[in-house]
Amino acid sequence: MKRKMMAVVLTMAMTTAMAAGCSGSSDTSGSGEDSYTIGISQFAEHGSLDNCREGFLKGLENEGIVEGENLTVEYQNAAADMGTASQISDAFVSDKVDLICAIATPTAQSAYNAAMDTDIPVVYTAVTDPVAAELADEDGNPVGNVTGTSDELPIKEQLEMIRQMLPEAETVGIMYTTSEANSISALETYKELAGDYGFEIVESGISSTADISLAADDLISKVDCITNLTDNTVVASLPTILEKANEKGIPVFGSEIEQVRIGCLAAEGLDYVALGEQTGEMAAKILKGEAQASDMAYETITEPGFYVNTKVAENLGVTVPEELAQNAVESFDEITESSAE
Repeated sequence: MKRKMMAVVLTMAMTTAMAAGCSGSSDTSGSGEDSYTIGISQFAEHGSLDNCREGFLKGLENEGIVEGENLTVEYQNAAADMGTASQISDAFVSDKVDLICAIATPTAQSAYNAAMDTDIPVVYTAVTDPVAAELADEDGNPVGNVTGTSDELPIKEQLEMIRQMLPEAETVGIMYTTSEANSISALETYKELAGDYGFEIVESGISSTADISLAADDLISKVDCITNLTDNTVVASLPTILEKANEKGIPVFGSEIEQVRIGCLAAEGLDYVALGEQTGEMAAKILKGEAQASDMAYETITEPGFYVNTKVAENLGVTVPEELAQNAVESFDEITESSAE
């Protein structure tokens, strides 16, 4: 009887051990807790996307998933090249990571395409229009095992702010990459709303970084100011645009805090660290098995903040209205050199 009982216990123990070995998350820490490997694919190297990555890891940490403890991170940067972004996504799928974090629209699209026929979830951030990018349906629901956060621009608030700061301005220039769905979507919204504030939008489409210099020269000669999108190729070359605009005394407005820090005049924009943190907390639920990406509608940060660089305002001879100055989330009195330079 004792031998039979012993055999039953041993059989149960072996079954439990085999089940643990076949679970979706591996335990490499030796602590008995789940550990995870994720791939982070970032489209370009600039402050906004870097902040997203920082926030994403912070969001995971908030939920007890910490790099170096129970989290291994494979990080790759596509250097604003679509072909490279595709290769990175394919490599992550080949490595069978537990989750892919895709930062910016082009990497989100390539990651979803690469992982579509696998069980690897994709969580994106800094995607302006997930519907236009074909990552979500018209109701905001995922089209597959993919979800994340949108950095949809507060365009109405941005136009109101520009009108307050530049009461005599008539033309607003926008440079954008013709292959970026997020930029095309934002541009169309700008064109729809501009007339309500007495502005004409002058657009300049580019296809690569090589086009920036000539396009900037041409655009600056036609407009009273420039407003910047979250366009990845343009943002990566923002120092070049700012240098040319400053020479001609043309104000450049940003779309988030980092762009104002490095020399844009002001922005009604987003805090990308906070956006990334929100994304990381979503990813943590998926990794822990508390939710499925395919069941999670994408999320947004709904309240923009006003950011201003008073040093830039001084250099351009622009007076910041008192009402705006008092309500600034953050005000910079110096211009910080961009890491992209």
